[in-house]
Amino acid sequence: MTEHTNAPMKLVVAGAAGRMGRMLVKAIAGNPQVMLSAAIEQPGSRYLGQDAGVLAGVEPLNVPVTDDALEAFVAADGVLDFTTPAATVAFAGLAAQARIVHVIGTTGLNEADKAKLIAAARHARIVQSGNMSLGVNLLTALVRKAAAVLGPEFDIEILEMHHNKKVDAPSGTALMLGESAAAGRGMPFSSEHIPERLNKRGARTEGEIGFAALRGGTVVGEHVVIFAGKSERLELAHRAEDRGIFANGALTAALWAFPQKPGYYTMADVLGLSAL
Repeated sequence: MTEHTNAPMKLVVAGAAGRMGRMLVKAIAGNPQVMLSAAIEQPGSRYLGQDAGVLAGVEPLNVPVTDDALEAFVAADGVLDFTTPAATVAFAGLAAQARIVHVIGTTGLNEADKAKLIAAARHARIVQSGNMSLGVNLLTALVRKAAAVLGPEFDIEILEMHHNKKVDAPSGTALMLGESAAAGRGMPFSSEHIPERLNKRGARTEGEIGFAALRGGTVVGEHVVIFAGKSERLELAHRAEDRGIFANGALTAALWAFPQKPGYYTMADVLGLSAL
């Protein structure tokens, strides 16, 4: 890790050959505050040795894709990680060893995974969020406020839709919105509490937070939080039209975290939304 100076922040992109990884490389190439110091992929990837800039559709960056994460982390100031839960937990351990910034946009993390990230944050500066966009994180704060103001007489349902290649459901963003709604109501929340209605008959349980996940086409991401009360309904929504918003949010998080003390942060901290 280098000291915080006016020099560009040196960033590693994990999963650099993936769809989001390429978007991150492209965003770094267009931002003078940062530079790509390494691009990593899993061992055996057919992209090893290829130039990360060319893969991302920009000019060559003279940064070949490698599978040596530890070497990459030690020489960097931070890592941008939109990979898989298992990989992210492993990367968090390496980030702690290197004492660098670790920005995590990986979805599908469970409570055990998050506990390991929090442990790694004793030495790393970790920013973790189910969604890195400014709009979604503002939506999250608004959902918490609405849930607190409207009270339990309003039922909460969260609808999300993504492209047909997305693996996890509900999405990480939907779960983040559910956590925020529960926090507004002063309720505990866990992904284990999601109601399963397909094989269940009976009326809606009072106080539950419902989820519906749709998959199809090339939808980047849509989320609608519905507050359904007696004779009225409030809907708060966000629709992502380009993955570039997530990449730009990740860069904002990395630059914010660079001068911070080791700890576990969220985009609410980065954007100053915690008090909303």
